[in-house]
Amino acid sequence: MEYIKRIRDLREDNDYTQQQIADMLGTSQTMYARYERGANELPIRHLIKLCKIYNVSSDYILGLTDNTRKK
Repeated sequence: MEYIKRIRDLREDNDYTQQQIADMLGTSQTMYARYERGANELPIRHLIKLCKIYNVSSDYILGLTDNTRKK
């Protein structure tokens, strides 16, 4: 599950806290932390929002490409 590492790395690289990202996603910090640990699967609606927040493609977050740019 490559997305677990990618969402954590993107958050840290952009100097966001888990609470800040959780607020943007409309979820709790506890639930977001569970996504980063792989305890819960990331819902598609949150994947889409994360792509917009970080300006990356879903393929990048999912580990299907190493290219961060959207096409």
